[in-house]
Amino acid sequence: MPMSLSRQSPPPSPKMASPSSMSPATVSRIRSNSLNPSFADLPSELLDIIMSRLVLEDNIRASAVCKSWCEAAVPLRVVQKHPWLLCFRNRSKLVELRDPLQWNLYTLSLPELSESTVYYSRDGWLLMVLDKPRSKDVFFFNLFSREQITLPECELAFDKIAFSCPPTSDNCVVVAIRFLENSVNINTCHPGDAEWVAATFPSYGTLMYGKSNLVYHKDRFYCFNTEGVLFNFHPSSGTWSPFCVHKLECPYIYDRERYGRKTKTVALVEKEGELFVMFACMNEMPMVYELVSSRWEEVRKTTLHGLTMFFGFHNSELRTNLPSMRRKVYFSRLGYDGERCISYSFDESMNNPGNELQSCMELCRRQIMWIDPPPMNSLDLMLSSLDNN
Repeated sequence: MPMSLSRQSPPPSPKMASPSSMSPATVSRIRSNSLNPSFADLPSELLDIIMSRLVLEDNIRASAVCKSWCEAAVPLRVVQKHPWLLCFRNRSKLVELRDPLQWNLYTLSLPELSESTVYYSRDGWLLMVLDKPRSKDVFFFNLFSREQITLPECELAFDKIAFSCPPTSDNCVVVAIRFLENSVNINTCHPGDAEWVAATFPSYGTLMYGKSNLVYHKDRFYCFNTEGVLFNFHPSSGTWSPFCVHKLECPYIYDRERYGRKTKTVALVEKEGELFVMFACMNEMPMVYELVSSRWEEVRKTTLHGLTMFFGFHNSELRTNLPSMRRKVYFSRLGYDGERCISYSFDESMNNPGNELQSCMELCRRQIMWIDPPPMNSLDLMLSSLDNN
């Protein structure tokens, strides 16, 4: 039923000054404000919505407009930390930590990792694998506390492995997947289990060539292949199947005449409860799609410029509010001089000093992984401990 509007005005409040009691200047100012509203007069609820959609750099600029904008902007500022690079040097006892922004280099001596390979990183924990003739030793390792949590030996020769949450959690589950021509083998395990649980599933007639990393998202593990199909594994029910989402045909994958010979990378990323897939093609602008209501929607370039992408062979990351790193993509590969990441700038295209990048070059290396930045003071304390020993 439509709302009826009364033409009657409410009686004036006894405490409200009547126009006759106001000075001419006050009456003129009130009339001017009502005819020419200011952005400073926006409702606080609307200001909160506006500020929540701004990246840090634009938030700072908006806070300088007026007092009310500043009060709305400052509480919403969230400065995210960019990931660091963890580099393993040919099964050496030495492990390198690099800050891709400041490019500070820290070298750690970790003999316990010298024969192992890192496969996954999450929440400060590394998932390590030591290859044996007929099995694999799988264990968790905390880079800064040196805490180690072992898992039972795994007989599966897996292609991808990942875990859902820190191994100290009761909900932690580890999933190792091997992709075969006509089937998919999956082993699962929880910290404290005596053995892995093995299962075999059909491949559903799709190839897993060029598959992405594994990503845990809302109680499932996801993997994306270059045919544009998203697969998911549900550990609780033990099911593996294509996810109910339309097939994504990224031009970097499907336009073989134009992009066929160029190196490509595909990565899945979970960010703040949303799932993204990222495509990179040598010397081309990376493309990002977000899963929205069971459909992939390309992220607009204007929004993309507020993001920072970190591509890796085993894991990839998305960040916002990184003023010094916005409009850039970083790959887990060092330049030939070993002093910087291979990167892409949306302002300057591919960082290609000395024409060192070739179409056949890998954009991401297996030996290099993105990890969470060291906690405050933990790196200095650990380095001091190593020096004393």
